[in-house]
Amino acid sequence: MDKLYFIPGSQDLYGDDCLKQVAEDCREMVEFLNEKLKDIVAVELLPTVVDSAACIANCRKASNDDECVGVITWMHTFSPAKMWIKGLQELRKPLLHLHTQANEKLPYADIDMDFMNLNQAAHGDREYGFILARMGIAHEVAAGYYKNERVISKIRDFARVARAIAFSRNLRIALFGNNMRDVAVTDGDRVESQIRYGWEANYYAIGDLVKCIDSATDAEIDAQFEAYKSKYTMATDNTEAVREQAKYEVGLKKFIEKKGVGAFIDTFQDLYGLKQLPGIAVQDLMSEGIGFGPEGDYKISALSAVFMKMAEGKEGATGFIEDYTYDLTEGEELELASHMLEVPPAFAATKPEIQVHPLDIGGKEDPARLVFDGVTGEGIQVTLVDMGTHFRLICADIELVKQPEPMPKLPVARIMYRHKPNFEIGTAAWCYAGGAHHSVVSTALTRSDVAMFARLTGTELITIGDDTTEADLQKFFTK
Repeated sequence: MDKLYFIPGSQDLYGDDCLKQVAEDCREMVEFLNEKLKDIVAVELLPTVVDSAACIANCRKASNDDECVGVITWMHTFSPAKMWIKGLQELRKPLLHLHTQANEKLPYADIDMDFMNLNQAAHGDREYGFILARMGIAHEVAAGYYKNERVISKIRDFARVARAIAFSRNLRIALFGNNMRDVAVTDGDRVESQIRYGWEANYYAIGDLVKCIDSATDAEIDAQFEAYKSKYTMATDNTEAVREQAKYEVGLKKFIEKKGVGAFIDTFQDLYGLKQLPGIAVQDLMSEGIGFGPEGDYKISALSAVFMKMAEGKEGATGFIEDYTYDLTEGEELELASHMLEVPPAFAATKPEIQVHPLDIGGKEDPARLVFDGVTGEGIQVTLVDMGTHFRLICADIELVKQPEPMPKLPVARIMYRHKPNFEIGTAAWCYAGGAHHSVVSTALTRSDVAMFARLTGTELITIGDDTTEADLQKFFTK
């Protein structure tokens, strides 16, 4: 199971009795945190840091433990921060600074200097906070009594983001083809993204995938076809087209398992050997947490996989989407977001239908796909773009809404949403910031989740929401 290491800080100035009490308090805290976080991570206590050697040992242990996704630190007493420097220099896991106390209330009638020296988080955590800032170490801070639900919620959020970062650092992306010809925003520096996020994005010939697809047996195709029938409503008589997609999914799963892939891309300009563009095959794989990016967009395939991991266990939908077209009715502006095939069924308001329709793009046979109307609720839209010198995350608050009228002739899945604070400022800010037309939409995650991910990965973040004003747009101008 994924785990967080809990590393308390003190020093040997106060004597053995004090350190024994520190250890006892920390055991109690870790026991409490384990109970509160047991559905996400385990929390394991490491020895109290009283000198540089102990700090180095703890940080090395955390960095070298594949099950450890992050570290929680807390200064029970004053803990001189110079002895943390060498250890922190070796720490390669996300870090949460818990600014708390073992006691909630002061014992006003009985407080003495022994109590003051033992419970010095107000002192020690400031010393520790300075060294983190001085060393430029990315970290989160959760401040307040550790049993407070607000603090627990912050720790839970950190655990989810830390798990997603651990997943990200081991993510392999299969590129079936390359970036769509002449398209700019979907491209990116694959070397830099591997350095920063861990993404191993490598090209594979479409022929490698075709071999896996052609190896699918009738029994495997039958099983996948039956899985479609049980999960979705069959709304077509063209079952051969659906079976073709089932064959694609069987082949994709074989390739994914063989190569250890967690996300992939394709492009309709390079699908030699396939009768159809992958439709329901891709949609169904996304429902299992596999990231996808169309037109060669490896960044969004990775980001969708990472954010789906981050959202595990939370209510709501998370997945890839493309900005498509608008309803510009004055004061009621809406966006219709979709794609030519690959919208994940997580966004379905009702049971998706399997339909087969012609597709003008790609020059292939009519592909089977899932069609549905989208969910409603508060959400975020997030994209990642390569600015040449750095990566930039853009996160916009949106409201997913029910489509005003039926769309009986639209043969693709879709969602509709309202931009915040309004259409003019929300979309203008997105354009000024260089936001892409591919993004991840989530009703499970929040802007604070994205902000935490950005801080812990050292990524620039631009946010757009109810607090964005027209004056804010000026900061997006580039020189």
